[in-house]
Amino acid sequence: MMGERTTSISPVQQMLASGTGALLTSVFVTPLDVVKIRLQAQQRPFHQALACGSASWAGVSRPSKWKCFLYCNGLMDHIYVCRNGTSCSSWYAAPTHFSGTLDAFVKITRHEGLRSLWSGLPPTLVMAVPATIIYFTCYDQLRDALRFSLGFQGNHVPLLAGGLARLGAVTVISPLELVRTKMQSRRLPYSELRVCIRSAVAQDGVLSLWRGWGPTVLRDVPFSALYWFNYELVKAYLCEQARTPHANFSISFTAGAVSGSIAAVLTLPFDVVKTRRQIQLGEMDTLGGVSSRTRTSTWLIMKEIWADLGYRGLFAGFMPRVIKVAPACAVMISTYEFGKAFFQKMNLDRERLGS
Repeated sequence: MMGERTTSISPVQQMLASGTGALLTSVFVTPLDVVKIRLQAQQRPFHQALACGSASWAGVSRPSKWKCFLYCNGLMDHIYVCRNGTSCSSWYAAPTHFSGTLDAFVKITRHEGLRSLWSGLPPTLVMAVPATIIYFTCYDQLRDALRFSLGFQGNHVPLLAGGLARLGAVTVISPLELVRTKMQSRRLPYSELRVCIRSAVAQDGVLSLWRGWGPTVLRDVPFSALYWFNYELVKAYLCEQARTPHANFSISFTAGAVSGSIAAVLTLPFDVVKTRRQIQLGEMDTLGGVSSRTRTSTWLIMKEIWADLGYRGLFAGFMPRVIKVAPACAVMISTYEFGKAFFQKMNLDRERLGS
């Protein structure tokens, strides 16, 4: 089971399967995050958030007209930049009062329309879907190359392939996501993309496009390595228990949820640091291009959290992260495996007809 080759489908078919999975995952998970953001906004109203300016760990104390918060579509975390009076604040700070999660779902649907549950989704998909396609396709290609071309065997193969695939995806997408945040904060159309990149390079150099790459890699690479390691093990175990040579939808779904939960818990301290670092970078960009010399390092942020809150601070948001990650991983991997199985069957049918 662990040595089964999956490249009987083409890389293009793998990309189609992962792209479909990415879209379905974002459609399923985004409403959960929109409701979470709206509930948080209710506890800390938009005008209060604006008055607070930047957090103390950002090293910037002057008040800001901007508010940065994290928005997750189930595939990636994105910085959303809002300014009082812009279209962003219209859904972030709508006046409806919610008594809880279920009440928020009902009231948002009733008063603002069903589409409001997917507020802010389209711009993030421009980055998230290509990143997911690169990541999943690279994982399968690397895993099979390690096993069948280089002759590596054992449980470390998914660990290595998962880490390398995520490293590649983050490196490709990181500068694009940074530019997207800059463009959103300056309210520039995508036609101004080249101008935005050129100004960023002129101001801080080429490497500034990968600002925030470090904390993202520190979270995402270990997460991906652990996720694929556990996923392949759990999938093989469930297939053995079910006495089936191939994983069906329910097996892939269960294995994805279990492995995603384990990886989410083990990498939680890096997620806490990455969240702070990502918001810090977003606020620095919106505060008029604060020099990169004022940036706080990843390890310094971790030490500050430990000094202020102890180990509990590094494991803050345990349940929300698991609740978000487990279904996202389950939907993504089961849809991806289903898509690959569909293309494998289609290719086999073509071969039979052609012979």
